[in-house]
Amino acid sequence: MFDDLCSRYVDLLQPRLGSAVVYATDDFFADKSRLISPTEPVFIPGKYDENGKWMDGWESRRKRVAGHDWCVIRLGVPGVISGFEIDTRHFTGNFPPQAEIEVCRSAEDIPADDARWVKVTDRIALKGDDRIFVTIEYGQATHVRLHIFPDGGVARLRAWGRVQPDWKSVPADQPIDLLAMAHGGRGITANDQHYGRVENLTAPGRGVDMGDGWETRRRREPGHDWAILELGAAGVVEEVVVDTAHFKGNYPDRCSIQAVREAEGSSAQMAEDAISWPILLREVKLSPDHLHSFRDELRAVGPVQFIRLNILPDGGVSRLRLIGRRA
Repeated sequence: MFDDLCSRYVDLLQPRLGSAVVYATDDFFADKSRLISPTEPVFIPGKYDENGKWMDGWESRRKRVAGHDWCVIRLGVPGVISGFEIDTRHFTGNFPPQAEIEVCRSAEDIPADDARWVKVTDRIALKGDDRIFVTIEYGQATHVRLHIFPDGGVARLRAWGRVQPDWKSVPADQPIDLLAMAHGGRGITANDQHYGRVENLTAPGRGVDMGDGWETRRRREPGHDWAILELGAAGVVEEVVVDTAHFKGNYPDRCSIQAVREAEGSSAQMAEDAISWPILLREVKLSPDHLHSFRDELRAVGPVQFIRLNILPDGGVSRLRLIGRRA
């Protein structure tokens, strides 16, 4: 389920998109901001703070009055949510037995109770040290509200979906990064994601370290590694930027890019078809820990929306930018 979600959607609650936990009724034991941390939750034996055992997630105190706890997450960019992941890993004797999720559209930082919240899940039974996935059907949302009954801790909450940019505010002739996660770009699949996921290539800013990029294992057989990505909108690419920040002894020696306007089928079918896609960027030499810009090396292939990044023979790339104009 997890790999399927990652190949089709992005986590709309991730902080690097600007999302934030803006309110919680109580976060006495574990700060609410950890609920949407991009890292995998960890358990550190013997680690305590002034309030008790340190836990990697959001955890409220034991409720001694009527009611239940809840928190609000504001999405950094509007998106269409297709499913949620509720992760209670490492919460064993302190997880909430039940949860429920609402969403809304609001211009407020913390929407009030009368903000037309819509319940998009039933009351969900939770288990400790577990991960569950719930699919939903709902339009664009700006906020998510997680209710836990009556109290306890949740390690992570993910909202899997698609970024829905406001293209009306972006002139069609304005050059933009067509592959940016904030514009709806996404990683679909790769032949290897041993050290870093392909979706990191589309993330905002420059990578913070080698873990914040796409990196494959050391190749010991013939061939090369590759990744398939989708642009947020079809467009004519005018510049390709390949950033190997932090990759010094493990950067790819060379890279190339193939591209096409339309692609259909599963991620496996796309990967098979992509072998014969037209060349957008001919094979070029790369350098370690460097921001590369390619313009003259691009071929005129018209508007494209799907690309295959080839790295030869293996290694890591921090970010990939495709600057162009929407078709």
